[in-house]
Amino acid sequence: MSLSAILNPPVQSEPYLGVRASLTGRGWRERLAAHNVAPEVLREVTHRLGLMNVAEPAFVDTLARFVAGRGITPDTLETFIYPTLKALFPDPSCFMDMDRAVSAMLDAFQAKAKICVFADYDVDGATSAAQLVRWFRHMGHDLTVYVPDRVTEGYGPSNAAFDSLKRQGADLVITVDCGAMAHRALDHAADIGLDVVVIDHHLMREDPPKALAVVNPNRPGCTSAQGNLAAAGVVFVVLAALNREAEKRGLFAGRNRPDLMQWLDLSALGAICDVTALTGFNRALAAQGLKIMSQRKNPGIKALMEIAGSANEAGKLMSTFHSGFVIGPRINAGGRVGRSDLGVRLLSTDDPAEAASLAEELDELNRLRRDVETQVLEEAARIAEDQGLWPSDDPVIVVAHQDWHPGVIGIVAGRLRERWHRPVIIIGVDPVSGMGKGSGRSQAGVNLGEAVGAAFESGLLLSGGGHAMAAGLSVERDRVAELRRFLNDYINTHVAEADQVETVDIDAVLSLKAASRELYDRFDVLAPFGQGNPEPLLAFTDVRVGFAQALKGGHVRFELSDDSGAKVKGIIWRAEGTALGDALLRPSGKIHVLGRIKADDYMGRRGIQLEIEDIALA
Repeated sequence: MSLSAILNPPVQSEPYLGVRASLTGRGWRERLAAHNVAPEVLREVTHRLGLMNVAEPAFVDTLARFVAGRGITPDTLETFIYPTLKALFPDPSCFMDMDRAVSAMLDAFQAKAKICVFADYDVDGATSAAQLVRWFRHMGHDLTVYVPDRVTEGYGPSNAAFDSLKRQGADLVITVDCGAMAHRALDHAADIGLDVVVIDHHLMREDPPKALAVVNPNRPGCTSAQGNLAAAGVVFVVLAALNREAEKRGLFAGRNRPDLMQWLDLSALGAICDVTALTGFNRALAAQGLKIMSQRKNPGIKALMEIAGSANEAGKLMSTFHSGFVIGPRINAGGRVGRSDLGVRLLSTDDPAEAASLAEELDELNRLRRDVETQVLEEAARIAEDQGLWPSDDPVIVVAHQDWHPGVIGIVAGRLRERWHRPVIIIGVDPVSGMGKGSGRSQAGVNLGEAVGAAFESGLLLSGGGHAMAAGLSVERDRVAELRRFLNDYINTHVAEADQVETVDIDAVLSLKAASRELYDRFDVLAPFGQGNPEPLLAFTDVRVGFAQALKGGHVRFELSDDSGAKVKGIIWRAEGTALGDALLRPSGKIHVLGRIKADDYMGRRGIQLEIEDIALA
């Protein structure tokens, strides 16, 4: 049988491979059928890929199947394969309030006013702030930066923060990655005569907060069609608008026009770490930004790669893995368990010595964060089981306990969402004030930000909002049970039952023999991978476990074989003690496996290994 035939079975109806419920309780679907890709669309995509010479003929049919399954049509194929800023950059003025925001910023610049960037404490906030700091520094104007402390101040602008900035002489505050729902704080800023420009991407209400301008592609009425951008991507568009308006005002006389491409690595880092959909213009930002990041010209990014032990990868093209799993967690650690402004300082400094010192501090904080996260994760899982919250039929699991560090509750929510395949909200309650701060992670089909926003509008929350896949909130301890009932009722009412049950979309069935390095290398044409453009997920049917071993951290390393004698090694993360881990460590027969093939370059071998996503009994 040809490789194309192995990889491209006929489109079948659900359930794929007969799997209605895997060992994780998920249904399996064939991606092309699940997304109703018409045969003629697949044929045309295949034809055009062949004409584009992006891969050897033997792999064109395979790549076409992957591309079409991601909603790429013949008309959008070229910009998907070759995502360029020139082809996809939006007109900045199509963002509501963009021209007003830029005018306010340049007016303050020309008046030599004191400008402060107010940033969220995560990677998206840090990369957004660093871009603005670098643009204004190039123009000879130093900005101050304010990042609220996650523990003592919580998320976003507050009356106290604005009072402090006003006392320090701030004339204009630019909020980035926050502010879109900070109505009370922005009302207060207006009352004390503090001008504010909001640059954000989170869901917001019809009525915007009181500000000079609110630039947000997810603002009702905005026609930019760029709602998948992270704040860092919105800021990059703002920089383009600043360049355009500054040119009109003659502000580049005597100085070079800022080259925005040098800061594109920051936009890419924010987009990837905030798990935004890497489609359209945002895909171009990520793809081109990773190329800039690979040059390691930003001293902070270079220092983090070195401290993480990746210095020997110099010259190698960086991927979403480096952004999301090497750089991102270390930058986030500052805001989670350390000083909130460390990430901005690292990404905006041009001093290699300062960058090295900050990177070392962030790396140590990241180790501390992992220890705290492990403790909270174990406690949250135990409490959920003791209180009968899991297992249960509730569409969202809400777990609360006092003294949980607010810097790790989002990570723990994500870990439990992966384990339970259900939206999860983790709330840490202050034992003195009784105030609970929560963070949630969702799954496809359940808009958690909308549900939390509805709880806020109902008066249940002191604050709350977010986007489809993540949300944050503040709630009084005595109202947690009421919040749990509200969210479950809301999701049951507003989300179809079918959408609450998680499914896995499979790109193709593959034999173990066909899982080769040559095939893996062909996947480059589909990168960068992330939300909206997942790595190819492949099924391997009727395989046996030849070897399995539990590793430190709960990971399981294994080897699979099939009836042809072909073998593939691989790993599954955090699986010990789960149904997936048991299936490998205590096998009882043949299984179907879903996984992604990864490069295995250890000791120069240029092989592949399988990273398992799910398992079903054959």
